[in-house]
Amino acid sequence: MVELITGLRADQVRANLERVRAEISAAGREPDEIQILAAVKYVPIEELEVLAEAGLELLGENRAQDLAAKAEAHPGRFTWDFIGQLQSRKVKQVLPRVRYIQTVASDSALGQLGRHGTSSTEILVEVNVAGEPGKSGIAPGDLAGFLERCPVRVVGLMTMPPLADDPEASRPHFAALRELAGEHGLRHLSMGTSQDYLVAIQEGATIVRLGTSLYRSGSS
Repeated sequence: MVELITGLRADQVRANLERVRAEISAAGREPDEIQILAAVKYVPIEELEVLAEAGLELLGENRAQDLAAKAEAHPGRFTWDFIGQLQSRKVKQVLPRVRYIQTVASDSALGQLGRHGTSSTEILVEVNVAGEPGKSGIAPGDLAGFLERCPVRVVGLMTMPPLADDPEASRPHFAALRELAGEHGLRHLSMGTSQDYLVAIQEGATIVRLGTSLYRSGSS
C-alpha cells in the first residue's frame, strides 16, 4: 500500500519549486512558458494548504472522487486538472471542477464530452506514443481522426513514456509528441514527471506533472 505524503513544509516545497524554475531557465526556457502542476494523488486534503503557502496554484488529481473532495474542501484556492485514467462514466463528475481533462483517449469519453461538455470545455488527448500494449492513450496514427470526432476544444496532447531508469530514454517519445502537436496546431504538451521532467522541458513541454521532486526534503 502506498503511503500518503504527510508532514509537508511550505519552505521546503517552495525551495523545490524555485529549484525547478531555475532548472527551466538553465534549459533555455522561460519559466513562465511552463506550467508546474503538482500531482496530489497521495497528498491528503489537510496538506493542500501547505502547497498554497508554497506558491503552488495548479494541482492534478488522478481519481474523480478525490478530485471532488479536494476541490470542495478548498473552493477557489486552486486550479485543477484531471490527470488519471479517465472512465467515461466519470466525465460528468470531473468536468465542472477542472480546467483540463488531460487524459481523453476513448470514443466513449468523447461521447460523454458531447453530452456534458460546453463551449468552454477544453481537453488534452492522451497519446500512447510508444505503442505500449495495454497502456491508455490513442495510437499516433489515429490522432487525426480522433481530433475530428472530438466534440470539444482540444488544446494539447499528453503522454506517459515507458518507465525507465534513464530519463534520456523518454526523449524520443517526448520529441514524437512535440512533432504530433505541431502537425495539428496544438499548443500544450503535458509531458514529464519527477523522473524525467528536465528532458521534457528540453523537448518542448508546456506542462510538467511533478510529485516527489516538489515534496521531498532537500534540493538535490
